Amino acid sequence: MPQNNENKPQRIAKFIAAAGLCSRREAERWIEQGFVQVNGKTIDSPALNIENSDEVKVKGEIIALNDKAPRIFRLHKPRGYICTTHDPEGRKTIFELIPKGLPRLINVGRLDLDSEGLILFTDTPSMADKLMKPSTFIERVYEVRIDGNLSLDQIKAIEKGIKHNGMQYAPAKVQINGEATGRNSWVTLTLTEGKNREIRNMMEALGLRVSRLKRIAYGGFELGRLPKGLIDEVPGKICKAILETMNVKQ
Repeated sequence: MPQNNENKPQRIAKFIAAAGLCSRREAERWIEQGFVQVNGKTIDSPALNIENSDEVKVKGEIIALNDKAPRIFRLHKPRGYICTTHDPEGRKTIFELIPKGLPRLINVGRLDLDSEGLILFTDTPSMADKLMKPSTFIERVYEVRIDGNLSLDQIKAIEKGIKHNGMQYAPAKVQINGEATGRNSWVTLTLTEGKNREIRNMMEALGLRVSRLKRIAYGGFELGRLPKGLIDEVPGKICKAILETMNVKQ
């Protein structure tokens, strides 16, 4: 088995997930179902650390870590899709938009059912963790249509940071897009957090309702003109350059 990039022991489920076969939780289920062998012996508990010299088999196949550069994909998520692999309520998921033939992909962050725009995917669990880690402060950019208009005081409140229902939201950048017409107005918000329904909750705190929300950038990765519902791969050289500007190591 090729050498693990880490010299210290690690949990068996983490190793399987890092190899790109499945999520860590699913790896734990496979272990409990008897699908995993370590050094020729079937194990039934994920409470096991393995080392570089150990041989791991999953469903009879020897596995090894992916030592290639992480691949990153962009998806233009339409409204009406949820960001999960399976939904017990039978709603459409973003994974239904991924064509066959691609590697197992992990979504980087989420957008709620009624939101649209850029979702990143990667084939490497460690890269997904880096791109979602709160301490990286990666900027997410959204185009937002609200019912109403932001006052100067409301803009200052967003830029200072809003607390709503006991949750503190970090300061965000605000850009007004053109002149407001009728009841609606468009703004561009730049956030560095990824809290659940963050923009909708901030606007609710200000007495405003979001009628449309579209993510157009995640760090240096931009939605651009990617058609709705389609996925494409960011070329390796471009991906590497973008990650370097974001101070994210491959």
